[in-house]
Amino acid sequence: MRFRNRFDAGRLLADKLQEYAGRDDVVVLALPRGGVPVGFELARSLEAPLDVLLVRKLGVPGHEELAMGAIANGCTRVLNASVVAELGLTDEDIARAAAIEGRELERRARLYRGGRSPIDVHGRTVILIDDGLATGASMRAAALAVRERHPEKVVMAVPVAAERVCEELRSEVDEIICAVTPEPFIAVGFWYEDFSQTTDEQVRELLAQSLPYQRA
Repeated sequence: MRFRNRFDAGRLLADKLQEYAGRDDVVVLALPRGGVPVGFELARSLEAPLDVLLVRKLGVPGHEELAMGAIANGCTRVLNASVVAELGLTDEDIARAAAIEGRELERRARLYRGGRSPIDVHGRTVILIDDGLATGASMRAAALAVRERHPEKVVMAVPVAAERVCEELRSEVDEIICAVTPEPFIAVGFWYEDFSQTTDEQVRELLAQSLPYQRA
């Protein structure tokens, strides 16, 4: 099956997560940018608050499309040890990339929230959302960053993923839902009819529209 778009994928996930609907302790955290439309539909269905959890891929210098890891919230870092070792990347290479992406995380935090503070997840159930999992590096960083904020439970949910990656991430969270795990996986975008890029402005608008669901 292929999803029409990210909103369609979010509605499918909502069907699988109805046990969390209407609960005061549930928070939906989406990975920008592509995870936000998915998270928006889920949060609307569950009547839960929506926020972003900021994650950036760390690209290999000169080959930025190849991930050597990811950072979340500016300080949590996950590295792909095999890529780092195979390419002989140094601590300086990693630190330089992390500094660049860290500045981008700060820019996005200001842009997306418009001065609002992140939602407090202490003691709550957090549902982590993205539009799919390919390598899992960004989601792993996100899970580690959320754990540092002491939630009661962490649920990872994505519309489509490589089955191997889902299994690798299972130990990082309390529950994981990978709605579709096709073989061969190919790529996340292959399973969407419309996989056009989500813009910063769309992220801002969706977060603003979700504000009626914010709970104290």
